[in-house]
Amino acid sequence: MNRGILVSGASGGIGRAIAEAFAARGDRIAVHYGTNRAGAEGTLRLLAGDGHVLTGGDLRDPAGAARVAEDAADALGGVDVLVNNAAVAPQPENRHSPADVSYADWQRIWRDTVDVNLLAAANLTWCVARQLIDRGVPGAIVNVGSRGAYRGEPEFPAYGASKAALHAFGQSMAVALAPHGIAVASVAPGFVATARQAAKLTGEPGAEVRAQSPFGRVGTPEEVAAAVLHLASPEGAWSSGAVLDLNGASYLR
Repeated sequence: MNRGILVSGASGGIGRAIAEAFAARGDRIAVHYGTNRAGAEGTLRLLAGDGHVLTGGDLRDPAGAARVAEDAADALGGVDVLVNNAAVAPQPENRHSPADVSYADWQRIWRDTVDVNLLAAANLTWCVARQLIDRGVPGAIVNVGSRGAYRGEPEFPAYGASKAALHAFGQSMAVALAPHGIAVASVAPGFVATARQAAKLTGEPGAEVRAQSPFGRVGTPEEVAAAVLHLASPEGAWSSGAVLDLNGASYLR
């Protein structure tokens, strides 16, 4: 399709799969990374076609987010689709149930999570939306949310809350940006088998995770990418405002 696509947090996992899926359709990708440049370079090498670029920057910093959007637009000749994928994900080192962390750690983890999972997405959305409005062209924004927004994350409450807020933000933007021809939707994946989550899929804990779905397995990054690809397509524009569950019937709303 030869559109310009900015994928935040594309050094691996779901972000990498999304970048690959768009590239396979003929789009040009700006592969964003925060600190993992080597991973982003690995993503870049996997992309079909040409015209793809790296764009690094700390999305916690509003000025950094603006630079990422500007650099991507300059390199691609305009950003037509933004995928807000960058996130602080649940990991053992950032568990923060009130019973288990100090007040200082509680504040630190909440701030770090909200800064990346919500505010960075909001800032990138503003920057890309304004570019599209100023260019007078349609576009799409897809947010990568989570099943955790609905079922609760007792060990990672900041994660669950930030993803719920991201879903709500996407719905607000769907209404605000529709008059400009910009569609906004979100996906809410359940457990996805990325390299970062591989340890959780071993032994008895892995069996328990797979048993959450009646399919007896977990999702793949490629399945998330396929949904994002549809929502960002011209054919998916009528889904603007939707939050698409991708959890293999492991959690039903």
